[in-house]
Amino acid sequence: MSAKRNTLLDVARLSLRLASRYMQPYSHLKSPKKFTQAQLMTCLILRAYLKTTYRGVIDVLDASAELQKWLDLKRLPHYSTLKYFADRSDTLAIVDAMLAEIVQAVAGENEAVAIDSTGVETTSASAYFRTRSGLQRKKYVKLSVCVLCGSMTPAALAVSWGPCNDKAVARELLDKSKAAVQPRTLFAEAGYDAEWVHQYCRDGWGVTSWIPPAVHRQDGQINGKHRSKMTPRRLKRNGYGQRWIVESFMSGLKRTTGSMLAARHQASLFAEAALQVLAYAIRR
Repeated sequence: MSAKRNTLLDVARLSLRLASRYMQPYSHLKSPKKFTQAQLMTCLILRAYLKTTYRGVIDVLDASAELQKWLDLKRLPHYSTLKYFADRSDTLAIVDAMLAEIVQAVAGENEAVAIDSTGVETTSASAYFRTRSGLQRKKYVKLSVCVLCGSMTPAALAVSWGPCNDKAVARELLDKSKAAVQPRTLFAEAGYDAEWVHQYCRDGWGVTSWIPPAVHRQDGQINGKHRSKMTPRRLKRNGYGQRWIVESFMSGLKRTTGSMLAARHQASLFAEAALQVLAYAIRR
C-alpha cells in the first residue's frame, strides 16, 4: 500500500473534527438519529471540494469504504437529505465559525491581509453560448474574501448578488474579518476606496489600510485625511504588492472547486459558495 497521504481523507477527517465542535450531534431531541449534523456538514464540504452534485457525492461515498469508515457512516444519506441540510439558515454562520478557527491556528504575528471579490456563475452556459445567443450576464453570486497574505488562508467571507459595488458588502466582510483575526496591515484594490473604510480599519480595528484612491474630482484632488495619503510611492513602500496574493487565492479556489454553482435558490447558492471557500481552506 502506498504511504502517500490521501488528500480527500484528510479533508474529510478535518472537516468532521471541526464541524463536531460547532454543531450538536442532532438538531432535535426526537431526531431519527440516522446521521449526525457533523457528518452531513462534512458531506457538503466534500461535495464542494469534489465539484460534484448531491447525488455525485453520495456516489463517491458509496464507492469508498474508507471514507465511510472515517465518517463513521452506518448507512448513506439520501441526496435530498444533504439538500435540505444545506438550505438551513445557520449554514453560513457555521462556515464563518469554522473558518475563524482555521485562521486562528495559522495566523502569525504582524500578519497582513488582503480583501477582494470575484463572481461565481450560477449557470453552466458558456461565455461563447451567451455571446452567440445575445444573452447578457445580468446576475451572479459575488464572493468577497479576506485572505492572510502569509499562508493564503481565508479569514472571512461575505456572499451577495452581483454586480454591485465592492463597498456595498465591505462592512460585512470587515466585521467578520475583525472577529476572526487581528492583522497588522490590510491591502485592497481601488474598488474599496472610501474614507470610512480607512477609518474602520485604522481607528476602529487598529489595522493600517492601504488602498489606491479612485479620483472623482475634476481637479484631480483626493479628499479625506487617510485617502490623501495613499500615494503610489507610499503604497509601494508599504508592501502593496502583496495584494496580488488574494488574486492567487481566487484563482486557486476556482481551479479546485470550480467557477460555477450547481444550486438554484438563493440560500443554496450562498451556502454552496461559502462551502467552496471552507473546503479550499481545509484542503490547504
